[in-house]
Amino acid sequence: MTDALSADDSSVRLRAALAVGSNPDPVFLDTLVERCAVEPDFFVRDMLSWALTRLPPEVTLPRIRRELDSERPRARSQALHTLSKVGDKSTWVWITRDMLRDADDEVARTAWRVAVVLVPEGEEKDLAADLVLQLGRGDRAVQLSLSRALVDLGEATEPPLARAAGSSDLAVAAHARATELLRQNPETGFDEAIDEAKRVVALGEERAAAEAASAAIETSETGGPAATAQPREAAEAEGADC
Repeated sequence: MTDALSADDSSVRLRAALAVGSNPDPVFLDTLVERCAVEPDFFVRDMLSWALTRLPPEVTLPRIRRELDSERPRARSQALHTLSKVGDKSTWVWITRDMLRDADDEVARTAWRVAVVLVPEGEEKDLAADLVLQLGRGDRAVQLSLSRALVDLGEATEPPLARAAGSSDLAVAAHARATELLRQNPETGFDEAIDEAKRVVALGEERAAAEAASAAIETSETGGPAATAQPREAAEAEGADC
């Protein structure tokens, strides 16, 4: 089984992880943890974490704790991911500020997600204040992860986001505004929220609001699509005989 967990074929490794999780035995603890640190396939890593959750927490958690200090980013990231799957609130104290600011994007993204899952009631504001310090960081995927974490914290994020929205760093200000838009309206697309936030940051709130109002009035007066558009089905019916 140990050989199968390190086989060249990812499908073999996946089946092996499933088999170990289906018949949990602490004898495989170290092997599972070590494979998490080097496994290149996302689905296999997720199955390895699942297999770890099948072992008693009192056996698994101390070993996972050691991985949080590993020099290997993937080991740290996967250890954090496994903590989120175990869901033991007592492990909240293991999530340090250094993890939330880890130089490796994947480790930081996982730490943000796990922190939101494990944060004790009453400490959401402190966590939000720490997470807001990462606004403007990384590419779209990193920024989206942070926005989702902040949105999941709820109203606790509103004051720090409002402060960050006034930052002199345009990337931070735009990311803060976009996150607040998502918090107020979760159905808004992230790219749409970022574009709107950048527009407001570039123009200033008053000018952006004035231009938006002017555009709405112009559309209404000229009978633009918003005012005159017919239901698609009716339009297609009218054009059917043409």
